[in-house]
Amino acid sequence: MRVGVPKEIKNHEYRVGLTPSSVAELVAAGHEVVVETQAGKGIDFEDQDYVDVGARILPNAAAVFETAEMIVKVKEPQPQEIAMLRPHHLLYTYLHLAADKPQAEGLMKSGATCIAYETVTSARGGLPLLKPMSEVAGRMSVQVGAHYLEKEQGGRGVLLGGVPGVAPAKVAILGGGIAGVNAAQMAVGMRADVTIYDINNDRLAELDMFFSSQIKTAYASKAAIAAAVRNAHLVIGAVLIPGAAAPKLVTREMLRTMKRGSVLVDIAIDQGGCFETSHATTHDDPVFEIDGVIHYCVANMPGAVARTSAFALNNATLTYALRLASLGAEAAMASDPHLAAGLNVSGGKIRHQAVADALGLPMN
Repeated sequence: MRVGVPKEIKNHEYRVGLTPSSVAELVAAGHEVVVETQAGKGIDFEDQDYVDVGARILPNAAAVFETAEMIVKVKEPQPQEIAMLRPHHLLYTYLHLAADKPQAEGLMKSGATCIAYETVTSARGGLPLLKPMSEVAGRMSVQVGAHYLEKEQGGRGVLLGGVPGVAPAKVAILGGGIAGVNAAQMAVGMRADVTIYDINNDRLAELDMFFSSQIKTAYASKAAIAAAVRNAHLVIGAVLIPGAAAPKLVTREMLRTMKRGSVLVDIAIDQGGCFETSHATTHDDPVFEIDGVIHYCVANMPGAVARTSAFALNNATLTYALRLASLGAEAAMASDPHLAAGLNVSGGKIRHQAVADALGLPMN
């Protein structure tokens, strides 16, 4: 199969769909790989690095889309990329369609087959292609939260870990999944006062065993979340419903009870966000303030640590990329129901129930 790697064009997105080592694996399996010039530049890969492992460099995205059958990306296609998709294309990337109806409609119009990293499942019920970026985003959430708590950033002027004689900051993490656990690990490492909220009691028990006395756990009732928001200095939204829009757990009314200069970090923003007041931001302009509370809602958080993120993502996506290229989309999905769960759009129709429900579109 001819596999194409365009350069990412979303704001401050430096990751790349395939690293040279991944390209080498595809070439060794008998596939042809074409890469847009400078596609890997953001993480210090030159065109020659791709040529050395057997790829062919093309001058622009249009040439990549025209040549390739399978397009491997990182972030959802932008409008100018959607315009280059054709019915014969297989698109393999993050899509997050539940919060992006225009993109969904564009992909339907293209006729392309679109597999979303974030809905591919595992035998254990996990999301193996979302996991590495959830790990990165979870760890970053505490890093950026601590930064924006600084007074010169508009924050409350609180050191996350405190010092002897001064209490640490209170960190509330909504959601005990991969992102939430990684956020907690970082916050605990910085000596913050950490509580994780979740609606799964079995998960809360697991977290209690894992972290022992380093954190507190609480059932995520509306009353508990309201109290958490009122008392916390940093609230991290790490809630995920696969393929669906994130639930709005923190209302505007709750926001008004927060301490001035507190910080919200919405990891769920790709799925619409779990704070009522959230809207997607960019690395160019990452935060905004409502009712004295700083919101960090960057939709491609892991892009800030692009080299780490690109390697972590490729480690997860390569196996499926090889299968799709070798068998073709239809046969690969027929042989693996977990890969088939990644199908979001094909033949002009929505193919994932949670996405269809979120967008109010029919599922076919």
